[in-house]
Amino acid sequence: MRETVEPVPGDPLGRPFYDRDTCVVARELLGKLLVHRTEGGPRIGRIVEVEAYLGAHDKASHSSRGLTPRTRIMFGPPGFAYVYLIYGMYSCMNVVTEAEGHGAAVLIRAVQPVRNLLGPGNGPGRLCRALEIDRSSNGKDLTEGTLTICPGDPGPVGPVVRRPRIGVDYAGAWARRLLRFYLRGNPHVSRP
Repeated sequence: MRETVEPVPGDPLGRPFYDRDTCVVARELLGKLLVHRTEGGPRIGRIVEVEAYLGAHDKASHSSRGLTPRTRIMFGPPGFAYVYLIYGMYSCMNVVTEAEGHGAAVLIRAVQPVRNLLGPGNGPGRLCRALEIDRSSNGKDLTEGTLTICPGDPGPVGPVVRRPRIGVDYAGAWARRLLRFYLRGNPHVSRP
């Protein structure tokens, strides 16, 4: 028996989208569709909140500890998923950006439900549960396959708010940098 796959809106973003400045990619991910094609059908959420991690010099970034088995994916090439566990139980999904060797990525913090989510998507752990994203997605190519990011609706996404990242107080001055971006007034943002 042949399995049918429910279509999703638009083709995945190409590698050049991710091979740019991390803050530019972070802002432009807002409004895009995170799509995970699962056995239960495509799970789709509109990205409404992200955080930029700028590379090995960014003290809040995992890549600041250098190239390790855990961070290898962060060092490129761009356009791949970097998925890791926090507290030993919650998956968090990042999108690798910039040139290979740089170690930069964008954390997807919240999505607005579009289709077939298994729960709320407000917070990085919750959105991974809602879209069935786990460590098996680490290293997946986001430009093709079962886990992708698609353009979404054309046109402006609305006012963007910039704030410090959440949960990185250990990073000193880097904790105060305005590297969290979210859509103003969106009820699905993890923390206004």
